[in-house]
Amino acid sequence: MKNFKRENLMFSLCGLHCSLCPMNLNQYCPGCGGGEGNQSCSIAKCSLQHGNLEYCFQCENYPCERYENIDKFDSFITHQHQKRDMEKFRELGIEPYTAEQQRKKVLLNHLLNTYNDGRKKTLFCVAVNLFELDDLENIINELDENTSALPQKERAAYACRLLQEAADKKGVVLKLRKKK
Repeated sequence: MKNFKRENLMFSLCGLHCSLCPMNLNQYCPGCGGGEGNQSCSIAKCSLQHGNLEYCFQCENYPCERYENIDKFDSFITHQHQKRDMEKFRELGIEPYTAEQQRKKVLLNHLLNTYNDGRKKTLFCVAVNLFELDDLENIINELDENTSALPQKERAAYACRLLQEAADKKGVVLKLRKKK
């Protein structure tokens, strides 16, 4: 979108984790405000009208009507914790929150490089977005300890099983919710 630029391309204006999105991983999207080729976004237009804010939560009108159902459905990336993640970002501050997201990106890359059988990218992206960092690190440590001798397909199945078991315990839904 013309004239819309941002410094932090890992975390979007509206609270999505761009760096954990399959579109970003596949180099189809640089992240919110990361280039001229981005699609038009009503929230980005709103940001420009309110002084080119880096994050919606910086606006005096946040949360506005745009956020009433923003986390009801997903796009290429989960929107399930969008508002919660913006609150966490606001509370922690840019450096600690960005460090956490950078660590999550490392863990996502490890999952994709070590446990993806070519069919798990969306699952891994959703899981890394929704689990807390400690939970992810524990899951990946268990995977690394127990799967090194397994063939790729079995490692992928083990990873899926472990992620789903953790999701069931935490009440997390590891599927993108599409509009019908």
